Amino acid sequence: MFRTPLTLFRTLAIAEAVSWTLLIAGLILRATADLPIAVSIGGGIHGFVFLAYGATAVLVALNQRWGFGPAAIAVVSAVIPYATVPTEIWLHRTGRLQGAWRLDETSDPRDRRPLDRLLRFFLRRPAILGLVLVVVVALVFVVLLIAGPPGGKG
Repeated sequence: MFRTPLTLFRTLAIAEAVSWTLLIAGLILRATADLPIAVSIGGGIHGFVFLAYGATAVLVALNQRWGFGPAAIAVVSAVIPYATVPTEIWLHRTGRLQGAWRLDETSDPRDRRPLDRLLRFFLRRPAILGLVLVVVVALVFVVLLIAGPPGGKG
């Protein structure tokens, strides 16, 4: 399904924008129809997709060997409503999303780094990679739920 970094990143960038819509709709419903559950639902979905997008941005940045700047912009774009879509467009237009997953070692000396070897190990096993990412995102999500919403529960 996600045969290239572009398809994975684009899918999560769009999902993050959709999740912003759900959160904003929940906030509007809470304010106009006195439905606080709408924020819980929209906020929960947004929070999970937000974390999944961040994990995806890091994974794609490692695979594509982005510098700190593009990687930070990709991750931080999730904080600004709908910014993941123009970020994806920019990354695509600048060629940062071109190419395939780096499954095999090349003559590039960077391919011998432990992080690159670990990346290739997981990229060759997409089911395990997906499971690890879902578990990590879910654990972070649960920890954040226990910590409570930004600004407190009041």
